[in-house]
Amino acid sequence: MKKLLPLFVLGLSLTLGAAQADEKKEPTAQQQRMAQCNKEAGDKKGEERKKHMSECLKAKPAEATSKMTPQQERMKKCNAEASGKTGDERKKFMSQCLSNK
Repeated sequence: MKKLLPLFVLGLSLTLGAAQADEKKEPTAQQQRMAQCNKEAGDKKGEERKKHMSECLKAKPAEATSKMTPQQERMKKCNAEASGKTGDERKKFMSQCLSNK
């Protein structure tokens, strides 16, 4: 009986440990990005590889940077039209342009 209890506890802990090891976790966004950059790096070595990986990991996803709100789009359009105007003239133009929907 005295030897049976420690064996039971040991068997139980091994069983629980194996069950936790079987759980598969989805890779995080950073891990997915790292894998993608690693594929793109291909056969590059040394400084060339370091530079590529650094630039690749710093890059923003294209879809996140290209989406602008309607207000941002209007601001960009009005700003382009206001080129050449300065001071009060520019302020008045921007105010009118941005208030028009």
